[in-house]
Amino acid sequence: MAGKEECWLPRSARSPGVARQLLVGLLARVSGGERFATDGLTVLTELTANAVQHGSPRGRQVWVRLDVDADRLLIEVHDASGVPPELREVCAEDEAGRGLILVKSLSSQWGWRPRGDQGIGKITWAVLAPASDASGPRQGERNAEG
Repeated sequence: MAGKEECWLPRSARSPGVARQLLVGLLARVSGGERFATDGLTVLTELTANAVQHGSPRGRQVWVRLDVDADRLLIEVHDASGVPPELREVCAEDEAGRGLILVKSLSSQWGWRPRGDQGIGKITWAVLAPASDASGPRQGERNAEG
């Protein structure tokens, strides 16, 4: 089980949806890919929306790279801004600002790095572990025998 997808997306409010379609297609072609779907779609949406809204000036595009195998899903979103993503403290009344909190809570690892020799801007990335088998006990729970 392994697969990769990558594509350029315009600076558009539609780009997170296009990125989700790319991930859905990739996970459908990969055995066991469905284990990454729920959290992967949320994380990809947040990273792509942030890149479109905050990371890419007009006329620039966003590069999305997806890489999945049996143990992990890697999501990379490249944008043209060198400004690091920043986790913010939010209040209950805030209408925005929770995206990176979601990314952090759903990912086993996440971060960013400069694009370096790949051009201007940065790469924001997240690594997700597969969801547990729904038929087995959840982490911390015991089955009927133990």
